[in-house]
Order: sequence, then C-alpha cells, then structure tokens
Amino acid sequence: MKDADVVAAFSALGQPKRLEAFKLLLTREPDGLHAGDLARIMDTPFNTMSAHMAILVRTGLVSAAKKGRYITYRVDIPEFVRMMAYLFKDCCASRPDLRSSLFDEFSRMNSKSKSRAKTS
Repeated sequence: MKDADVVAAFSALGQPKRLEAFKLLLTREPDGLHAGDLARIMDTPFNTMSAHMAILVRTGLVSAAKKGRYITYRVDIPEFVRMMAYLFKDCCASRPDLRSSLFDEFSRMNSKSKSRAKTS
C-alpha cells in the first residue's frame, strides 16, 4: 500500500454522503446492499448515489458485483484492514502500551457492534 492509496481513500470518505454510505455498508456485511436499496435508504437520487459509489469503488474500499440487473455493493474488508494496518504499522513505537490500548479499543468496539447486531 502506498500513501497515495490511503490519501485517495480518505479523500473519498471525506465527503459526507460517501462516508455515510461506507458506514451503512459496514453494517450490512457480508451481504452488502443493492444499489437501489442503498439510494433509497440514504434518500439520495440513484444517479447521485451511483457517482458516489463509483468513487468508493475506485479507492478499492468498496466492491461492486453485477448480477443480472442488480449491482451489489460491499465493503472490501481485507482492503479496509490493509489500510488500517498501514496507518498503524509504526504507531506508538516508543509506547507499546498505547498501541495495545488502541487495538483493545478496536476489539471492544467490534464486540459491542456484534452484540448490538444480535439483539436487533
């Protein structure tokens, strides 16, 4: 991964509708969402949503799979993990306790989101 890849991804996520779409898609893993459903849920015109999604797909953070008339968007979890690992690889070199606390927080967040998903 290169700095330019991370800059492109964060630039894409720097637009509020794209960030909202990305976060929504994260909640729908592993199934993803059909393009029309995504536009409808986000109350965004289909052509506008399509343009936003094309930008996210170009970053590699989101994939688009066409089946018949439908396009299903999904977060590319391995790519997202690679990007996060790239950002954190040199984190807290002189303070391993800080690095550990960061990863602990990510684990807690993940556990909370999993437990919320089971109860809804």
